[in-house]
This record gives sequence, C-alpha cells and structure tokens, in this order.
Amino acid sequence: MISVVIPVYNEEKNVAILHGKIAKAMRKLNEPYEVIFIEDGSTDDTLKNLKSLKGVKIIILAMPLGQTAALDAGIHETQGDIIITMDGDLQNDPADIPKLVGKIREGYDVVSGWRQDRHDSVGRRALSRLANWLTAKMTGLYLHDSACALKAYRREVLVPIHLYGEMHVFLPAYLFMRGAKVAEIPVLHHAREFGTSKHYFMKAVKDIFDLLTIKFMSSLTGRPLIFFGGAGIISILLGIAVGAVAAYLKLAELRNFGQTPLPILAIFFILSGILFFMVGFLAELLLRVYFETNRKTPYIIKERIETPK
Repeated sequence: MISVVIPVYNEEKNVAILHGKIAKAMRKLNEPYEVIFIEDGSTDDTLKNLKSLKGVKIIILAMPLGQTAALDAGIHETQGDIIITMDGDLQNDPADIPKLVGKIREGYDVVSGWRQDRHDSVGRRALSRLANWLTAKMTGLYLHDSACALKAYRREVLVPIHLYGEMHVFLPAYLFMRGAKVAEIPVLHHAREFGTSKHYFMKAVKDIFDLLTIKFMSSLTGRPLIFFGGAGIISILLGIAVGAVAAYLKLAELRNFGQTPLPILAIFFILSGILFFMVGFLAELLLRVYFETNRKTPYIIKERIETPK
C-alpha cells in the first residue's frame, strides 16, 4: 500500500482539487493507497471541505502546531510500505507520485523532489539555496532542493523517527546520517493559486537552528559529554594559559594583576570550562531519560475521521 500524507492549514479552496489529482495519479499506479489529511487548526472551511471528500482519513489536531508536528501525526497513522509527503497548496503535483514510487523501488530508502522550475519569490529561493549549502556542509548530503515537500520514504526508515521543530525540511539528510540511501529526482512545481504562503523569514531562521540540532543529534547522540567535555577542557586550558601569562607578568614586575584584564579572562575561561562539563553531564542524564521512557508527542489528536468511499 502507498500512503499519501498531507498537512493542511487554511487550504479550503485547494483540498478538493488536490484530492482529485491524487486519485488520478494513483489510478495510473493501480495499487491500493490511502490519503491522510492532517487538519492543523484551520480557521476557514478546510475541515468542512475535507469531510466532503470520499475515502480519505482526516486527523484533526487539537491546536495548530505547524507542519512538522502535523506530518509526524500523519506519518504515524499510515499503513503503507511507501509513504509520500506533500504540501496541500497545489504547488506540488501528484502526477509525480508514480516517479517517486518507481525510484523507491529501485532500492532507495528516501527520494526527494527537486523543483527545477520553481515558482517562488527571489528571497525564498535565496534562503533555500543557503539551506541546501548548509545541509551539504553539515551532513554530507547534497540536495538541490532539500525544502521540497514532495518526498517518498520507505516505511521502515521513516516510522521509527519522531519529528520536532522544523525538522521535516532536513529529514532526508537526517535519515542519510542514519544510513538511509537517498536519491533526488526532478518534479513539477506550480505557482500558488489560492490561499497564502505559510513561509516567512523567521521560519527560515528556525530551519537553520533545527539543522544544527539534527547535526548534533546524529553525530553525538550517544555521548554529548564528549562534545561539551572537549569544549570544557579547551576552555580550562585557555584559562590556565592566560593565568600563567598574568602570573609571569606579575613575577617579572612588568604588570600588576590590576593593570591587565588577563586575571579576569583566566577566571572566565576556567568557569566556562566547568559550566561546559556541567552541561555535558546534564545532557547525558537527559538522554538517559529520553531513551529509557516512552516518547510523547508534542501534539494531541482531537479526532480521527474516515470518510466513506
């Protein structure tokens, strides 16, 4: 089975058209499929229009928490062995779904779309290029378009993951660092006709911070003390070196302690090193708690609806 997961927020004019296009694309595959819409607290008639569609599953969140939380909720409701994610604004084209599925069945775990002919603002494209460059530098995976929402995943690599923040943008890179085989193929992209974009500058800033988090989680998830402890050792050694210089200047009668900022710097570096060690220990304890307790999601599913076929 193929599962198509679509988070929606204020897309009242788009959901029916999108559903029709998905049905048309899936008829070409001639395989069983399910369509899951995650309603993320829309304030228009999106939910009403979703309920009028045939043969869809609707996951209604108790409050709007954003695209990543909505995707996580939808992904963990799927039953398919291949999971397709896409936006609900008609900018992604469901006609590309058969291509994504075909690429997955060539042996890839993740297939990411590449919007070669992209219909977005200049500023948004520039931020996207920056994100692609940072992703490649920090994770080792270069994608032309890491932010493209149209992606396909093999179930076994995706379902064990829980998404937080804006993590969905860098999900292929995160899975790549966990050993997944990732491919990228060109897909269609259309200009938005109805509704307003949910992307803005501060969201891009949040994306970059989430990339740093993903890098840290992937490379040091088992031993954060190694990272913070290393920074602590360096800081303490710097403090000792600066203190030694200050002591030498005093003993050589070149400068008194009060005539140079070196003693203050020495104390600062040593205290910073101790704080790094403390943060490392706390991170180790938090990880133990995290891995030894049941994971809880930041969202609450208010209702599940399955419309008749």
